[in-house]
Amino acid sequence: MQAIIDFLLANPIITMACTLLAATLIVGAKIPDAIAGALKLAIAITGIAATVGLMSTVYQPALRALATHTGINLPVADVGWAPIATITWSSPYTFLFIIVAVAVNIVMIKRQWTKTLDIDIFDVWHLAFTGLLAKFCGAPLWLVLLFIAFLAVFKFINADLMKPTFDDLLGNPASMMTTTHLNYMINPIVLLLDRIYSLCFSWLDRFDIDAAALNSKLGFAGSRFALGTYIGLFVGLLGRLPLKDTLTLAFTLATTLEIFNIVGSWFTAALDPLSQALTEKLSKWTGSNQPLSIGLDWAFLSTRSEVWATANLLAPIMFLEALVLPGNKILPLGGIIAMGVTPALLVVTRGKVIRMVVIGAVELPLFLWAGSLSADFVTSATRALTASHIMAIGASTKEGPIEQFLAIALGKSSSGDLKWIGITVVGVLVYVALFIWYARVMRRRNHTYLNKTAN
Repeated sequence: MQAIIDFLLANPIITMACTLLAATLIVGAKIPDAIAGALKLAIAITGIAATVGLMSTVYQPALRALATHTGINLPVADVGWAPIATITWSSPYTFLFIIVAVAVNIVMIKRQWTKTLDIDIFDVWHLAFTGLLAKFCGAPLWLVLLFIAFLAVFKFINADLMKPTFDDLLGNPASMMTTTHLNYMINPIVLLLDRIYSLCFSWLDRFDIDAAALNSKLGFAGSRFALGTYIGLFVGLLGRLPLKDTLTLAFTLATTLEIFNIVGSWFTAALDPLSQALTEKLSKWTGSNQPLSIGLDWAFLSTRSEVWATANLLAPIMFLEALVLPGNKILPLGGIIAMGVTPALLVVTRGKVIRMVVIGAVELPLFLWAGSLSADFVTSATRALTASHIMAIGASTKEGPIEQFLAIALGKSSSGDLKWIGITVVGVLVYVALFIWYARVMRRRNHTYLNKTAN
């Protein structure tokens, strides 16, 4: 038995695959599907590790050269969402966090505190990431579980609040779709900034642009390949690398950006058997007679051209902000197409592109700071998973920056430091108060939608 334990500890990828296999079988999936999911997960993790290693080989020396010749020291590589999701799902604690989130959802449905049944099991990793970050920073497990339950409650309430807006944006009042994705938990801050915008810059709305036309004009120029190439050329030229090394860096970054996206799809497929089996169980466990909304991934809004137009316009803004932002350590790359930012902007502003861009530019520092602060955790977890000494990595637009700040404060306050306890208490109170205000505004908006439908 000890030999088996030692083997599993020495081979984290195999351990993770076995953990997923066991969890998938426990919730009732078919054995071939469970085995296929476990194998896909092992392949995805191996692919992520190899790609991060490839990127580190050419990117780390280039960033050092950039710092030497310009004084711009941004040592953290932005790998985007897929590697971060892989790292999060590699932890056995993530499955414990799923149990907590599912339990909260069932209780809230049975008590009629929410009308959303969350079937987006894959995206629980965003919630789990904040829990793992809190634990990394020193929070005990019991406190982390309470933190996860606390955030889950707000996510489900928010899914109900956003439902009429989704119906309006999709032009389908009969739709059952909503989402519990963590990227929408920044809605209260976006709404606050939207109110400030309305007071100071509402005249800019007269110059709003055609998002679909902008996307069409950008074409390849706004693709991952192109963005990776631009950044590689920028870093190589300012770092005074030889032409050959500069071109190698540009093409490598373009390639790794696309590979991260492809491997991300493998990873999503690996979780499908678990998600489908658990969804069936959830439908039985809730036993609700009331009509329920279905919590899906945010991507059902990806048909809205404003999401992509805003992301393309924010990309160069984010890059420039990263170069001068105090306290930032991350150079945008994998997350530069800001899918962690733009969906919330769409919901709050209801598709006004110029308003989305201005508000997005103001809130982007929150994401860059969160990516910088969480980089130690991400890098440490990745090195443990891959058993290799890769460069420091993080994500520039990881969803839930405010929740990450709370997680870090919660972890640091667990040592008994009165300063951090005070910061945590104040942070939670402000978080709750801002959400309550946001909920009131959204309920007034929803009442307007209801009257519009009735007429």
